[in-house]
Amino acid sequence: MAKSALLKSSLAKKYWMALTGLFLCLFLAGHLAGNLQLIFSDASAFNKYALFMTSNPAVKLLSYLTYISILFHAVDGFLLTYQNVKARPIGYAKNNPSKNSSFSSRNMAVLGTLILVFIVTHMVNFWAVMHFDEKMPLQTISVNQMGAKIDYYITTDTGKFFPTDSLQLNQMGIEIRNRTEFYNKEANVIMGEGYKDLHKITVAFFKDAKTGLIATIAYVLAMFVLAFHLLHGFQSAFQSLGLNNPKYTPAIKGFGKAFAIIVPLLFAAIPVYIHFFLK
Repeated sequence: MAKSALLKSSLAKKYWMALTGLFLCLFLAGHLAGNLQLIFSDASAFNKYALFMTSNPAVKLLSYLTYISILFHAVDGFLLTYQNVKARPIGYAKNNPSKNSSFSSRNMAVLGTLILVFIVTHMVNFWAVMHFDEKMPLQTISVNQMGAKIDYYITTDTGKFFPTDSLQLNQMGIEIRNRTEFYNKEANVIMGEGYKDLHKITVAFFKDAKTGLIATIAYVLAMFVLAFHLLHGFQSAFQSLGLNNPKYTPAIKGFGKAFAIIVPLLFAAIPVYIHFFLK
């Protein structure tokens, strides 16, 4: 009975679709707040945010919950779409979809698929690079010393720096292990940990001379798709959960429309700012 309710019931699928969708809306708001530092803050603040998001145990737990929610939301959406098509194999003799429903509601499966493709490519270009790429750069700072600029690695310990010059680093008996950790080779103890320079990776991606403009346009288009998906999905989630009330429903719809426009618009502004305005 429980198996039937969770896996076969259309109503159960709609509940899960609504719950995971609303959770992912919360994720979008939080992710946007962090990413806006690319516009309103500096590289150091953004890289500290990135380190916090990948090292804090509570945040890591939320990250795993987000990955599961994305997969569950996508699979549940495909199952619901298939179920609806299977239940109505022959179309109506007379049908005027533009008058009966919105563009977003009629194309949620297509919009969702496009968003899923975007998420996968987005994670390959940023998440996977930060977590697995051995060539992931560490954040550095240039210091003027006797008229010459010397580059140093910044560490999570305030005031502790290591030269980027491999010869100098070797003379100090320091080597980099596990991509971010500075070890004293003789004592075999960690002397400091560097910041992965996700800011540099992100800026380089959108400012690349050959592909930066294409990446920026593709990102903006993906945000248009997300906006249409949210226009129907946000208010539909409350309806699926049975949270309809003449007093509150207009406010929910109004907030949903504002969320569906503002959040994707701010996300889209980030690559546009980086490509065209960031020096």
